Amino acid sequence: MSELTLTVMRLGFLAVLWLFVIVAVQVIRSDLFGTRVTQRGAARRGGQEARTQRQAAPPQQQQQQRRQEGGRGGNRQRRGAPTKLVVSEGSLTGTTVALQGQTISLGRAHDSTIVLDDDYASSRHARIYPDRDGQWIVEDLGSTNGTYLDRTRLTTPTPIPLGAPIRIGKTVIELRK
Repeated sequence: MSELTLTVMRLGFLAVLWLFVIVAVQVIRSDLFGTRVTQRGAARRGGQEARTQRQAAPPQQQQQQRRQEGGRGGNRQRRGAPTKLVVSEGSLTGTTVALQGQTISLGRAHDSTIVLDDDYASSRHARIYPDRDGQWIVEDLGSTNGTYLDRTRLTTPTPIPLGAPIRIGKTVIELRK
């Protein structure tokens, strides 16, 4: 082999080695710090436009708009709607979180609502949030091992039926009345 061929092969091997190191560092970084979850601009703007239209309308029109948007006191619970989130299996068995219309984050990160001490959970694993109809939605946030709703791996945000098990690693969570 010529010396030029040997030098090109060494440089190629070095480039592949550095590419591997960079990818490994990015994977470790995403596992430690998670990915950013941002709201879509259109959804935020749509809510602001509706509020602006409601404020500009006369009182009778405001009442009619509220009824069309889902009733008066925006955060009122429906009959038969879940009121708490209960950990039924795992290291946090018995932990209960009251559902008050806020987003609940699940993962190993210290700022999560429910901090999971589970080797199979990502730092920002999943979130549970209410939609406009009062239905609770579970969303996997790109976790490595996945989030399961009643033995089905989640690929999109999915409504949670009352009492259906949500599995993250060894931890099982349920919505209850």
